[in-house]
Amino acid sequence: MNLFIQELPASELAPKAVQETPAPGKDPLIAQGLQKEQYIGIIGLAIALIAAVGFFSRRVEYAIAFAVILSVGLITLFLFL
Repeated sequence: MNLFIQELPASELAPKAVQETPAPGKDPLIAQGLQKEQYIGIIGLAIALIAAVGFFSRRVEYAIAFAVILSVGLITLFLFL
């Protein structure tokens, strides 16, 4: 039996027509209006992590802070390039 020549049967679950995407802003799976709170929470967690690491080791805190500042700088540079 040669599978490359044999024709596969069409699936019964395959859509018969092209389905439209929902209108922008109407997708129920995307939480609208929570972006600001999420960013505030992520920044707060990052500051808490740096502070907790800095409590144990000052050099590691400086390394993490330098990496974060360098990453933010490079991201903004490449976004606006």
